[in-house]
Amino acid sequence: MLKKFILFTTLIAAFALAACGGGPGGPGGGPEAGAGGGDGELAAELSVYNWADYIDEELLTQYEEEHGVKIIYDTYASNEDLLAKLNAGAEGYDVIFPSDYMVSIMIDQGLLAEIDVSTMSNIGNMDPQFMNAPFDPDNKHCVPYQWGTTGIGYRAGNEYFEANEPTSWKYLFDPEYLAEFADGGVNVLNDPRELSAAAAIYLGFDANTTDPAEMDQMLEVMLAAKPFWKTFNSEDYPSTLLVPDEVVLSHGWSGGVAQAYYETYDDEAEDGNWYYSIPEEGAVKWLDNICITATSERYDTAVHFMNFLLDAENGAAITNYVYYGSPNKAAEEFILPEILEDPSIYPPADVQEKLYWLTEASDEGAQAYDELWTAVKAGN
Repeated sequence: MLKKFILFTTLIAAFALAACGGGPGGPGGGPEAGAGGGDGELAAELSVYNWADYIDEELLTQYEEEHGVKIIYDTYASNEDLLAKLNAGAEGYDVIFPSDYMVSIMIDQGLLAEIDVSTMSNIGNMDPQFMNAPFDPDNKHCVPYQWGTTGIGYRAGNEYFEANEPTSWKYLFDPEYLAEFADGGVNVLNDPRELSAAAAIYLGFDANTTDPAEMDQMLEVMLAAKPFWKTFNSEDYPSTLLVPDEVVLSHGWSGGVAQAYYETYDDEAEDGNWYYSIPEEGAVKWLDNICITATSERYDTAVHFMNFLLDAENGAAITNYVYYGSPNKAAEEFILPEILEDPSIYPPADVQEKLYWLTEASDEGAQAYDELWTAVKAGN
């Protein structure tokens, strides 16, 4: 059996001591194409805008071959990039994958079509705990896609980490600690809310704080650490930074680090090169969602594609490829055992108690985060 890609016993001990437009009547007509998964009158093509490395692209080919719909596929690096693209007037995208807090923002801005989940034959596959989320009551706009946590990935073969497992955010923000290993390279996610939340949790603040004094302290901490950070990368860091050992530590999403672990897995050693830690102070947990843009003119085909992704075997294929937790309960039968049994992907209850959702900020709060991020990126 594969060795787990984190050293979790130390982490659990640390937690014990310390205590994540359209709609049924909208563009494209009614819901008949999504009903029961039938083809109905499907469009010739469908534009899908997703996070990088976030689906087994063989599923896209399978959908094209089975249903005669050409998938136009594009990727983005952060929720803010997605929002900016839509606000800039991009109207060609049909299906998008925003995270929890961003769903709230997009609903408020009228960027998402309403959907009727009762028309999706596979909606019953979903785990009830991920349905009817506070950011989208009754799933009127989206259905769950994947979920996970944001923590620290570190190079298993690095001598420093053999004696110092990074189970605290201080390894990302404290210059005294960074100075010991940063010459090997440190990456942080190029994501304003994620990096800000990590700094807030490190300082003991609410992950969603907009208090000016607290945000000033977060900025001070990030600017002090920034000289030790080699890269800001959230789009392809597993393949371009972790696997080729361009860095020794990375702020990262659970599945991204897991991908690096399994890509470097050695059968003889029964181990991979990258481990993952959920810091003892706590961390962000998140739920990404499948939604339809309000400007989509291929609503029925978009619903049909969403239903295709909710199929049990297709849902498992996504998780087996991206190494994130699946909200698809029926998919568990087909998910690799080493993924289901990995506590870094499916954290135990005592760890989940210290995981926090990111929530939508007010207009003033969103502006404060924009200003904080601009100051971080511009600072020396």
